[in-house]
Amino acid sequence: MSFENLILEKENDIAILYINRPKYLNALNAQTLEEISRAVDEVSKDSEVKVLIITGAGDKSFVAGADINFMLPLSPAEGRCFSDMGEKVFRKLELMEKPVIAAINGFALGGGCELAMACDVRLAADNALFGQPEVGLGIIPGFGGTQRLPRLVGEGRAKELTYTADNIKADEAYRIGLVNHVYPAAELMDQAKKMASRISAKAPLAVGYAKFAIGKGMQVDIDTAMSIESDMFGMCCATDDKNEGLGAFVEKRKPQFKNR
Repeated sequence: MSFENLILEKENDIAILYINRPKYLNALNAQTLEEISRAVDEVSKDSEVKVLIITGAGDKSFVAGADINFMLPLSPAEGRCFSDMGEKVFRKLELMEKPVIAAINGFALGGGCELAMACDVRLAADNALFGQPEVGLGIIPGFGGTQRLPRLVGEGRAKELTYTADNIKADEAYRIGLVNHVYPAAELMDQAKKMASRISAKAPLAVGYAKFAIGKGMQVDIDTAMSIESDMFGMCCATDDKNEGLGAFVEKRKPQFKNR
């Protein structure tokens, strides 16, 4: 599958997706969103891939936001459609069974911050910059930012960041829980690949069921969430990987998971 604004590579069982519009600091337009949707479909269907890493091409920007020139002429109806498109693409990414790591290598502003928040784990370079600058442009976050940011950092901090349109550096993003780890820029991709390798060594079905349980459980009351967890635990007990994992522990050997 070919892309104009993305590069999709595979290293063993890890897929790496580069947002590739460096001339525009990897800003998102409708075509790029559509390509991300197709890339997610491709990775989802690839039985060899266990983890996806998303990063930005070049060394300046993860994604600097939605493309301003693309948004400028949008009518109200067109604006709603663009927002809806971005939300659906990021939600598809969020719901994908395979874990997704954002390797944030520079600007993660507006739609870029929203893309990162749709990933399971966020790793940042020490020169990364985060923010939702939309209200300073006369709009609001439109790709899920008003919903994911408070879920990650709390309502008060999310409102402050959204209302002021202030940018924050990587260390502050780590302090408030927006990112999991901060690394020197030169080490970011190596660290992302190391984490992806640690994840891919685990039982893929179990990882997927855990992702489902966490994601769905965060949207419902605790009793319903516990029922979802029990359902997923039961699903694990139907897999060969469960027998292999528990058997390997008893036999004091490394498990050989088969994703079945």
